[in-house]
Amino acid sequence: MDPIDTEVRLGPITLSNPVVAASGTFGHGDEVARVCDPSRLGAVTTKSQAPFAWKGNAAPRLHPAVAGMVNAVGLQGRGVAAWVRDDLPALRARGARVIASLWGHTVDDYREGMTLLGPAAGELLAVELNLSCPNTVSGGDMFATNENDTASVVRAAVDVGIDVPLFAKLTPGVADLPAIAGAAARAGATGVTLGNTVRALLVDPEARRPVLGSPGGGLSGPAIKPIALRAVHDVHAAHPELPIIGTGGVSTGVDAVEMLLAGAAAVGVGTATFAEPRATLRIIDELREWCHHHGVVGVRELIGAMRQHDTEVR
Repeated sequence: MDPIDTEVRLGPITLSNPVVAASGTFGHGDEVARVCDPSRLGAVTTKSQAPFAWKGNAAPRLHPAVAGMVNAVGLQGRGVAAWVRDDLPALRARGARVIASLWGHTVDDYREGMTLLGPAAGELLAVELNLSCPNTVSGGDMFATNENDTASVVRAAVDVGIDVPLFAKLTPGVADLPAIAGAAARAGATGVTLGNTVRALLVDPEARRPVLGSPGGGLSGPAIKPIALRAVHDVHAAHPELPIIGTGGVSTGVDAVEMLLAGAAAVGVGTATFAEPRATLRIIDELREWCHHHGVVGVRELIGAMRQHDTEVR
């Protein structure tokens, strides 16, 4: 095949290709990187860490669902300091370009987490502020449900003064996602990740109780791709200059093409990795093949290039 230019830009960041391992699906450090070469990916977003250790939710934590899975891991982790000390070096040693994911219960938690990431800033491509996980103790979407809360976290992270791009990870489950994305950008976010898992529940009819211990969780996988595409499309239409990492239900190269056409500048791959640890590498190859067969010389020309139907009444 003729060579395809897969390079894309996320604001000030240049990626060798648009495929990014999504947070929570590639491990804390180099667990998946041992079998899937991360140097071939655009970037790796690591599992979200708080400035404190957190045990997560009660088991069972994940279960298959129709066209995907429901998980309620609950952001388990040893905390930012331990991650910087023990996990980041191993992942970087394998050639990964790392996006660190950060979460917290309060605005001050994000401020503290950013401070703890400071010494490792030179090893990071960016920081993703996870504002939208549905698997917290409160059962809510943390800080992504309104403009003020989103902006307050982003401003707190920016004010720490670390020279690293920030991406706000938002949820599609809100009334006006473009407005919230705009608030994140005005507060200083470089871009946004769209989106997170969608609130869900699985029921065991024989036991007459929830399948998961949480009991609710977040639905991911192919079932949520149309939701993610709509989120990316709407935000890109409202903020065409805002870099978007489109995430949700991507498991093939064609899925990645769809996400790019909707307006994403990069594409997150998550649930597919659970069933196929090297799914990200396959998707990159499939994306190149699609471009070759459709006369696309560079992936960048796909971003936001979705055509509209002719709605003229004749």
